[in-house]
Amino acid sequence: MGMGFRGTVTDAPDFDASADSETLYNAMKGIGSDKEAILDLVTGRSNAQRQEIVQAYKSSYGKNLIDDLKYELTGKFERLIVSLMRPQAYHDAKEIHDAIKGAGTDEKCLIEVLASRNNQQIHNLVEAYKDAYGSDIEEDVTGDTSGHFKKMLVVLLQGTRDEPGVVHADLVEEDAQALFAAGEEQWGTEESIFIMLLGNRGVNHLQMVFDKYQEIAEKPIEDSIKSELSGDFERLMLAVVQCIRSVPMYFAKRLYKSMKGLGTQDNTLIRIMICRSEIDMLDIRECFRMCYEKSLYNMIKEDTSGDYKRTLLALCGGDDDLAGEFFPEAAQLAYKMWETSAMTKVQLRPTIRPASDFDPADDAQNLRKAMKGFGTDEDVIINIVANRSNEQRQEIRQAFKSILGRDLMKDLKSELSKNLERLIIGLMLTPAEFDAKMMRKAMEGAGTDEHSLIEILVTRSNGEIHAMNAAYRAGYKKSMEEAIQSDTSGRFSQILTSLVQGAREQGPADCDRALVDAQELADACNEDSDDMEIKFMSILCTRSFPHLRRVFQEFVRCSNKDIEQIIKKEMSGDVKQAMYGIVRSVKNQPSYFAERLYKAMKGMGTDDRALIRIMVSRSEVDLFNIRKEFKETHDCSLHEFIQVETMVGDTSGDYRKTLLMLCGGQD
Repeated sequence: MGMGFRGTVTDAPDFDASADSETLYNAMKGIGSDKEAILDLVTGRSNAQRQEIVQAYKSSYGKNLIDDLKYELTGKFERLIVSLMRPQAYHDAKEIHDAIKGAGTDEKCLIEVLASRNNQQIHNLVEAYKDAYGSDIEEDVTGDTSGHFKKMLVVLLQGTRDEPGVVHADLVEEDAQALFAAGEEQWGTEESIFIMLLGNRGVNHLQMVFDKYQEIAEKPIEDSIKSELSGDFERLMLAVVQCIRSVPMYFAKRLYKSMKGLGTQDNTLIRIMICRSEIDMLDIRECFRMCYEKSLYNMIKEDTSGDYKRTLLALCGGDDDLAGEFFPEAAQLAYKMWETSAMTKVQLRPTIRPASDFDPADDAQNLRKAMKGFGTDEDVIINIVANRSNEQRQEIRQAFKSILGRDLMKDLKSELSKNLERLIIGLMLTPAEFDAKMMRKAMEGAGTDEHSLIEILVTRSNGEIHAMNAAYRAGYKKSMEEAIQSDTSGRFSQILTSLVQGAREQGPADCDRALVDAQELADACNEDSDDMEIKFMSILCTRSFPHLRRVFQEFVRCSNKDIEQIIKKEMSGDVKQAMYGIVRSVKNQPSYFAERLYKAMKGMGTDDRALIRIMVSRSEVDLFNIRKEFKETHDCSLHEFIQVETMVGDTSGDYRKTLLMLCGGQD
C-alpha cells in the first residue's frame, strides 16, 4: 500500500538518548519506581530510538536496561514495557520461541505472526531467532508441528512471496480455477495446491484470484476453506486469506477476539499493539470501528486497567468514536464487504432435524409417565422434546389430547419450573404462537423490551409475520398492530408498524434503483434528523434484503460513509436500534443473532428470555450458521459459552442441558 506512514508511534523530535536513559535510571532509583514516567517515555519514542536508549544506558551505568526494567516492574505492565524495548524482529523471535518451547504449542501465535509478516519481516525474524537462540527457526517449528499445517508454516518461513504489485494477469483465472477444483470439486482436497498458491503468489495477484473465485463458486474462498479444511491448517489458511485481503482488518478482528469471549488474551493484545504501533495502527483502528460497535480505544479502556491500560492507550493513539468520515482505504474495504455480502449464497442450516422412526402416540405416553405420580422425570421430557422437530411436537400435542384426553401444555406447566419450563413450552408452541407470545411478553407489564420487538420483527419473513399476526389475534383477542401502537410511540412506533405489515418487497436487487435509493439516503444525511429518519424508514423498512445489500454498497460510494456508522452517529434511542438491527440483519443475519446471544449471556446476569427466544426460534432455521459466526467472532464456541455463562443461577442443570442439546456440537 503506497499509503505512507500509518502508525501511531513515531520518532520523538529533539531526541537525546543519554538524557532519556538518565530519566529511566532516576525513575527506577530508590524504593518503588515511577511507572508513569517510564511508560510516558517508552511509548513516546520509536523502536529505533529505544534501541539507542538501551545502548546509552549501558554506556552510562554499565547495566542492562531490560534486566533493570524486569526487576522493577511486574505482571502484564512489565511484559508490555520490556517487549517494547526489544527490536521488532527479536520480539517476533521471542514470541515464536515461547510459542513452541513450553508445554504444548501456542498455534494461534504461530499462525498470527507467520501469516501476517511480509518477506522482509520474515527474513529479519529468521536471523534474529538464530542470533537469540542459536538454533534454526525452521527446525524448531517443524519439530513441533505436523501435517499440512507444518508444510504451510515452512512455506511462509521462506519469505518468498511475490512482491506487492506483481500480478500475473494471464494466471488469475487459472489459479482461481485450480483452487476451485482442488477444494469444491474433488473428494478430499488437494491441499498442496492451496499451500503453493496461497504461500507464494503476491498480495495484489491473490486479491484478483479471490474475486474470480467468488464468481466461479458463488461464495468467498473463506467459506470453501471452512468447509474443506480443518483444525490448525484451516485456521492458518483463513489467516493467510484474511491478511491477503487486508492485514489491518485481520488485526482488528484478532484484537477484538483478544478482548471478547472468556477472559482477555493479554499475550495477543500486547503482541499486536506493539508490532503494529509503528506500521498501520491507524488503519487497524479504522477497520475496528467499521466492524464493531465501539472504537479500539474504548474497548481497551473497558477491558484493561492500571498502567497496563495507560500504556496500551498510548500505543493506540486516539479515540475513533469521535471521528466521522472514512479513510479512503477503509471505504474501499466497506464497499468490498457489502459486495461480498451481496454475492454470497448462504446455505441456512438448522441444528434440530425431524427424528426418524417417530411415533407420536409412544412419545405422548412416555411424557405422561414422566409426569405422573411423585416427582417429574425431566430427562425423559427433555430427551423427547429437544430431539423432535416442531411439526413432530405438534403431533405429540395432538396425540396427548386424543389418547389421554389431557392438555400437554397444562401438564408441562404444572410439572416444570422457571427457565426450563419457559424453554420446553417455547419448543412445544408452533413458531407463530411462540413469536406471538414473545411479542406479547416484550410489551406486557411495566417497561417495554424494545430489543426483543426489534429482533423479532427485523428477522422474520413476510410469511412468518403474517402467521404471527394471526396467532397474536387468536391468543390475545387484539391485533399485534394495535398492541404495538398502544405500547410504543413516535417514529419507533411507525417503524414497528411498517414491519408488522409483513409487506417487505421480495426478490433480487434492482441495480438502477439501488443507485437512486443510495443517493436518497446520502442526501438525507444532510437534512434534519426528522426528515432523515423518515427517508431511512421508507427505504430500510420496505426494500428486499438483496436489494438493500446493493443500496448499502452504493451508499459507501456516494457518501464515503458506512451506513452503520451514520445510524450510530446521527440517530438515537430505539429508532437507532431498529435501523441498526435492519442493517445488521441485511449484512449477515446469523451474525446478528450471534451478537444478540453474546449480549444475552455476557455481563451481569443472563437475559434468559432472549437466550430462550433465539435458541428456540432458530434451532430449525439457521442455528448452525449462528454457531459458526459466534465462534468466528468470539474465538469461543457457543456451546462452551452457554456452558460457562449459564452455570450461575441454574440450580438443576436441566435448563443448561436442554440449551446445549438445541445448540448441537462443540465447533
